[in-house]
Amino acid sequence: MTGRSGATRDTLPGGAAVPRAVAGLVLLLLLLVVVRLPWAGDLGIHAATVERLRHSLLDPGNPLVDADTPSPYYSPWMLLLGCVARVTGFSVFVVLRIGALVALGLLVTGVWRYVRTLSAHRAAPASALLCLVLLWGTVPFNWSGLLGLNSLALTVAYPSVFALALAFHLWAWLARAARGGPAGWRTWLALGGLWAAILLCHQFSGVVASLGALATVLGARCGRAVWGRTAAGVALGVVVLWIWPYYDFFALLGAQDGLESVHRPLYRELPGRLWLVLLGVAALVPRWLRDRRDPLVLFFVLGALVFAAGGMTGHWSWGRVLPAVVIPAQLAVALEVAGAVESRGRRVVRAGWVCALAGALALGAWTQAGTLGYVVERGVLPQAVAARYRAPWAGYHWITPWVGYGDVVMARRLPSRQIPAYGAYTVAPGYPDFFLADEGAREAAVRRFFAEGTRAGERQGIVREYGVRWVVDRGEELRGAEGLREVARGPGGQVLYAVVG
Repeated sequence: MTGRSGATRDTLPGGAAVPRAVAGLVLLLLLLVVVRLPWAGDLGIHAATVERLRHSLLDPGNPLVDADTPSPYYSPWMLLLGCVARVTGFSVFVVLRIGALVALGLLVTGVWRYVRTLSAHRAAPASALLCLVLLWGTVPFNWSGLLGLNSLALTVAYPSVFALALAFHLWAWLARAARGGPAGWRTWLALGGLWAAILLCHQFSGVVASLGALATVLGARCGRAVWGRTAAGVALGVVVLWIWPYYDFFALLGAQDGLESVHRPLYRELPGRLWLVLLGVAALVPRWLRDRRDPLVLFFVLGALVFAAGGMTGHWSWGRVLPAVVIPAQLAVALEVAGAVESRGRRVVRAGWVCALAGALALGAWTQAGTLGYVVERGVLPQAVAARYRAPWAGYHWITPWVGYGDVVMARRLPSRQIPAYGAYTVAPGYPDFFLADEGAREAAVRRFFAEGTRAGERQGIVREYGVRWVVDRGEELRGAEGLREVARGPGGQVLYAVVG
């Protein structure tokens, strides 16, 4: 087994063949998923963000509602994708596929580079990739910023994946700079700029990246010169965060109250969702015994402290630091097993680690087998696998022949998460919006509009106040309502109404 420096050479090169082959199949599956780009969760707001930037790079306004407000979704990554959309004329979904391919490539190379700073074993990078996507639990855990296979399939086009991919590159670059002696000032300033870019692209992943960076520097036993240059890089990063023109990054520190209820589920069903990661926690123990300042151990401890503090204090949004707990444990067991496979140590120890991880990865793969449904038709899958598949959302492309860019649509919360992806606005945002001062009033207006017994005059007042041109609703509640004319019908009994009169 190698130490921190990764100086030990492989003794059994063939031991890398199996993990590399399996990791290749997993990556092929994810590439095919990118082609399908299943829609669930937050894809709509990211598509809407690209759409707004395509039309106005300098003053895009709120991505979801017709209001001139800043938005934390206008990150450097989204700005780049908006430029791609503007120059090429590609649809936002094509641009998001391109972004997903770039993010996936950066993630794979970032993991490879970071793992190489921890181990020289040939099997280590491929084993690490497999652990990151499969070593979770036996209860599915899908969330932006988590690298489980099914979660990654649904979020691969999100900024969170891009930000985590950059985080692995940050840790790798930082580890080499810290261990190789005091690198030049340009290197450390560039690292500070990269750190700021990660925070701007996805704030929660930026916290994970920050904890990993701190663990890397602490584990490198840096001298004063390195700490001084680290401080300079951090200072430059803070300046970049401060001058970013699209939103006030530091204002987000006061946005936690509106996010707590959304993140409460992160602390539910944790034993079932994460129990396979305990194998990685066990692998951290020998690393700690060999080196009390092992960077993976420090990373895990920092992440666990923040995650636990969030659970004990009711700051549920702190649960988004969970990758800082899971990633170091997953990498630790990958490195332990890679070292066991390619060493000439005790056979019992080698067999124990290999069998334990192989069994855990098999269980994790079975739990997430429904991901195959995003590549092939559900009817082709075996019944046991099809039962684990959850169909993605249908989308609202069916309204686009009538609803134009910038039109305001009255819709309930779930449609409001998708309709802006096609260029329209909704009256209330489908997601919490810290910078939208009248968010509560907008949500109340939507509730009044759709409430049973609301008078026609009150509905017309809401329509005039928010400039509503269209209404989307499910069922027959609004059929025949004054001031509305049915235009089209969509999936699931949904109806598009035009506002008349």
